[in-house]
Amino acid sequence: MRKQSFVLDLGKEGRIIRGDLYAAEDARRLPTLVILHGFKGFKDWGFFPYAAETLAKRGFGVITFNFSMNGVGENLFEFTELDKFARNTYSREQEDVAKIIGEIKAGLLPPDGTLDPDRLGLIGHSRGGANSLLYALEDPNVKGVVTWNGVADVDIFPEELKREIREKGVGTVLNARTGQEMPIHREVLEDLEANRERWNLLKRLPEWNRPLLILQGDQDVSRLVEGAHQLHQAAPQSTLRILPGANHTFGAVHPFQGSTPHLDRVLEETANFFAKVL
Repeated sequence: MRKQSFVLDLGKEGRIIRGDLYAAEDARRLPTLVILHGFKGFKDWGFFPYAAETLAKRGFGVITFNFSMNGVGENLFEFTELDKFARNTYSREQEDVAKIIGEIKAGLLPPDGTLDPDRLGLIGHSRGGANSLLYALEDPNVKGVVTWNGVADVDIFPEELKREIREKGVGTVLNARTGQEMPIHREVLEDLEANRERWNLLKRLPEWNRPLLILQGDQDVSRLVEGAHQLHQAAPQSTLRILPGANHTFGAVHPFQGSTPHLDRVLEETANFFAKVL
């Protein structure tokens, strides 16, 4: 098993994507999985490295990455770029995904032929689930998607926070793990409003005829549990698996303390799905 780190420069706004490729040694033309983290997430949080390694052992080439404006910079375990976090929009995240997949398609990520760009699947946790679907809706090269406790409604912000942002130009959300007050600028709301139709998953998914596996813990917040059922109803080729007793991170914590029965099931279901789809 090898882990190969990479850096991609988007050439604007000081945006850098830092990522890792997990793959068997000397493997070629592997079916490719790209894992997208969620809001206040990062590629080295908790279960992500373990998940990538586990899926790589099942015969996939797996990419994890930090969105260019997720707030995590060269220090891969701390939010040191809150100025970028404050301005991180779905539009910018979609550009990041497009950059990574463009590099894969061009044979540049990596340049040794490890990945097969014609067998490509996306995995998204939480907000990353929405980003996976939004990207797949616009790129027919994506053969299938798995959401892990994914978001159905991209507007995840409470009304009180949105009111504060509109009045002051900026609001804050608490990172309960680090204690940081993390800023959200007005342009984040403006991006949601300007792309209301484009970001409307439930309206667009009925037109999408590729396989989708929805994995959802029933002990997650009610909005996401309800959203999982809505995604299933909207997407013609979707399968919904409700995991009794599973929370938003499938029982895993950060720093990672080992796998859990719920996480093991999620990874098994994910690997089996992509073994058929790719």
